[in-house]
Amino acid sequence: MSIILHQGAFDPWLNLQQHQKEHLKTGAYGATASFVGTMRDFNQGEGVNSMTLEHYPGMTERELAKILTEATEKWTLLTGLIEHRVGEIQVGEPIVLVCVWSSHRKEAFEACRFLMEELKTRAPFWKKEVLLSESERWIDKNSDGY
Repeated sequence: MSIILHQGAFDPWLNLQQHQKEHLKTGAYGATASFVGTMRDFNQGEGVNSMTLEHYPGMTERELAKILTEATEKWTLLTGLIEHRVGEIQVGEPIVLVCVWSSHRKEAFEACRFLMEELKTRAPFWKKEVLLSESERWIDKNSDGY
């Protein structure tokens, strides 16, 4: 199980493959479920140029680790990976990667969804957006984009 925070851009698909090669042997898993969240150019009805994600080092990683541990207690997972951006993020750049490997798809799908939903509500990140108008705003609530 791995938690990684990135200060700069990252390639979620490459990192997923690397984690898989390093932590799993071929044939050990039957299902991989992943989610990649990407920076949109709009939020709450307004155009967005960029955003900055702030976090509390140490606290953020601990909370993400708790969420990952909870997932392993609910589902039989072989390994899991959470990667998240912090700092300045541009439109179109990946923000988050959540991935799990298990023997069966049902567990993989459910665990991946759980990780992402818990991350959105519990992980200590603070989001400031720069709007097209060049004004800035702090976002106090995540969108419920089910």
